[in-house]
Amino acid sequence: MNYRELLKDKKRIVVKIGSSSLTHRETGRLDLRKLEVLARELSDLHNQGKDVVLVSSGAIAVGAAAFGFHGKPKELKKQQACASVGQARLMMIYQKLFSEYNQVAGQILMTKNTIVNPVNRENALNTFNQLLDLGVIPIVNENDSVSTYEIESLEKFGDNDTLSAVVTALVEADLLILLSDIDGLFTDDPKTNPDAEFIDIVETIDEDLLEMGKSTSSSNVGTGGMATKLRAARIACAAGADMVIANGADFHVIHRIMEGRKYGTLFATNKQEGFDLIDYIGKLL
Repeated sequence: MNYRELLKDKKRIVVKIGSSSLTHRETGRLDLRKLEVLARELSDLHNQGKDVVLVSSGAIAVGAAAFGFHGKPKELKKQQACASVGQARLMMIYQKLFSEYNQVAGQILMTKNTIVNPVNRENALNTFNQLLDLGVIPIVNENDSVSTYEIESLEKFGDNDTLSAVVTALVEADLLILLSDIDGLFTDDPKTNPDAEFIDIVETIDEDLLEMGKSTSSSNVGTGGMATKLRAARIACAAGADMVIANGADFHVIHRIMEGRKYGTLFATNKQEGFDLIDYIGKLL
């Protein structure tokens, strides 16, 4: 089966962008040229008649740069202040860039409780569906300015890799694209092992594969490593979506992935009968 060729026909796509892909490494400030490319790529997908959801990191990093902090501050209250200022700045720029391509962007801020609470989850789903029906591109992030649990528990649920997979399952998307500072999945860390081999397609996520995950990130502004991406793959694939991990150094990679070209590691869907999002998350966390 040519899994790559099937990506051309995906209709509802969630794209997750990591902080390191949005900012200049030297300053932590937003890379505006890359953001322009991102807006154009997603707008073009939308013009093809596809539903598009963007899960965007970067609020704390943008706020930290605005305050003149070097990297993400360690104090929780400072992180919350950074998230408050940074989220507003980030959305202002997204709104401006998407409007240049005649697109409407909306904001959805979520916490773990949004998914765990049945009423909140239903309300969130209704909001997503209404926005998508109206042709809006929802931009999702965790509500870090008020949610201390999510910030303090990044390794459990507060990373946007996991959030993007949860959103994928919630809105029944058929593709999740994770863009970060890595090319995809390797048999070992390619930065320390020159013999590490790139893995093109994963058909089954087994325990051996999970052992390859690393719980660290090479960026000082991001929160997720390979372990969180593999967890995201387990959720998204079980929910019925394919997932691609690819390098976000060049956002043109989005249309290349959608054209079925060999970029990143593709995790083939393995939908589980009777998939229940809350039950499945509970088994992973």
